[in-house]
Amino acid sequence: MPTTIPTEMPLGVPQAAPAHDCLLEFRNIRVVYDNAIEAIRDVSIAVPEGGIVALLGSNGAGKSTLLKAMSGILYTEEGVIENGSIRFRGDDVHHLAPDELVRRGIVQVPEGRRVFAALTIDENLQMGGYTRTNAEARQRRDKVFALFPRLHERRDQIAGYMSGGEQQMLAIGRALMTDPVLLALDEPSLGLAPLIIDRIYEVIARLRDELKMTVLLVEQNAQRALDIADYGYILETGRVVLDGTAERLTANEDVQEFYLGISRAGRKSLRDVKHYKRRKRWLS
Repeated sequence: MPTTIPTEMPLGVPQAAPAHDCLLEFRNIRVVYDNAIEAIRDVSIAVPEGGIVALLGSNGAGKSTLLKAMSGILYTEEGVIENGSIRFRGDDVHHLAPDELVRRGIVQVPEGRRVFAALTIDENLQMGGYTRTNAEARQRRDKVFALFPRLHERRDQIAGYMSGGEQQMLAIGRALMTDPVLLALDEPSLGLAPLIIDRIYEVIARLRDELKMTVLLVEQNAQRALDIADYGYILETGRVVLDGTAERLTANEDVQEFYLGISRAGRKSLRDVKHYKRRKRWLS
């Protein structure tokens, strides 16, 4: 369980989640793109086994960069880890190739879904389970269909003709075919209708509660993420500015104001937010 954070915790001094039963750790990570642009600065994050940890922040805060570092794909954008380490089950893994990370159980569902558009739903799932035996793949597919009945109903449909919500279900289902130990989801609610988001988040909670899976959830939609997360980190300009249990973050005045759109006077209008002058206390 996460350590209790004092009610008067000084902002600007993040309190890292405990390392007890820690599955994944980012330790003082610094990521630079093109030998010039610092995207992540001295970030430390702990992901306990069997929980949901949310990485929150606006666009460009560094959330997706952390997932790319974890998945070994920074090189595709000329990014490198210049300092720090990433540990999974106690082993340094930041130098491993993407396929080896997947074999160890680290699986990411990228932003934008990226299904195989020309293949059917069933064929997409088969691609996700290609490292498994036929029997294992069938068992995993049955579990995916149980989580997403709509995929079973349309299993012969070409993925490119599916709605955005159905493609997101398929992207998650394809990742689950690998039987991940840790599932990282990058903006799973992006561009989806509220009812579909409800379904996606219901499944994410079931992955933790029923399958005991560890989930690292990257979201701009802070309210939805904090509704199901156990612990959360807020990133701004490549650094962690605040962290704590989901309950603590939700109750924090600054988090309410700047990430949940709520103040003592009620929900702010766009005009109020645009002209609001008070600085965030963690940046003061």
